[in-house]
Amino acid sequence: MDIRHIIEREIPFDRFLGLQVEEIRPGYARLRMPYRPEFIGDPRRPALHGGLISMLADTCAGSAVWAACSVRDRVATIDMRVDYLRPADPADLIAIGEVKLLGNRVGNATVQVYSATDPDVVIAEGRGVYNIRKAGSKAPDNVLAPVESR
Repeated sequence: MDIRHIIEREIPFDRFLGLQVEEIRPGYARLRMPYRPEFIGDPRRPALHGGLISMLADTCAGSAVWAACSVRDRVATIDMRVDYLRPADPADLIAIGEVKLLGNRVGNATVQVYSATDPDVVIAEGRGVYNIRKAGSKAPDNVLAPVESR
């Protein structure tokens, strides 16, 4: 099974939101989230909900890290920062994530989110740090791998 299939079909939340993988390769992910009226967070503007934007940023950056690993590895968010730069109009959102640093246990990626109708205007940008658990690791699902002493 490939990462595209898992994101679009096997992860219930991503499937519910209609996430689409436009491109994925080692260290890079480009995702699209199709617009739905339920995504409006401020009906007076109208503008998309910020939580939706941060979810897309996190998923895209994490997918870029995952694409740099084995499809059997597990990737989980350790920390995420999102800077909202302008309101998101009611339209499809595009996110592009790129790995900046990849270790054996931790990956770091940046992401930019923009409207599909105006790809020159960045709506939000972020940075995520992700725990990588290699396939076959004996650590329980709810425990991060131990940090090596320095």
